[in-house]
Amino acid sequence: MRFFYLLLLLTLLSCYSTTRNCKDFKTGEFYSEVIIGDVLYKSTFSRSKNLQVEIYNKKTDSSQLRWINDCEVVFKTINPKNMAEQKDIHLKILTTTDSSYTYEYSYVGEIKKQKGIAYRVK
Repeated sequence: MRFFYLLLLLTLLSCYSTTRNCKDFKTGEFYSEVIIGDVLYKSTFSRSKNLQVEIYNKKTDSSQLRWINDCEVVFKTINPKNMAEQKDIHLKILTTTDSSYTYEYSYVGEIKKQKGIAYRVK
């Protein structure tokens, strides 16, 4: 009988899935928040099908986009000013709501990932 309850519990837990309507966030205007250590970093960005323009600390940065699938994209800085900006960034959308998405990102090839939330502005 215990086996039956365990099997039932595992079956119910395996049915849980997160919502990911990633197509809804491929284009638009957004506001993003990322916490690194104890510091909150905020930026705004506008994304079209192949281009993202981000404003952070009154600086504008433009990146070309290469979508791997509906939920994963690689950013390549258009005019890198240093070695760090020459590295591509991989972003994966983890969950979505009707007006926001949670994501993780890292430099391509690196294991350490950061998480953030982006909110649709328009």
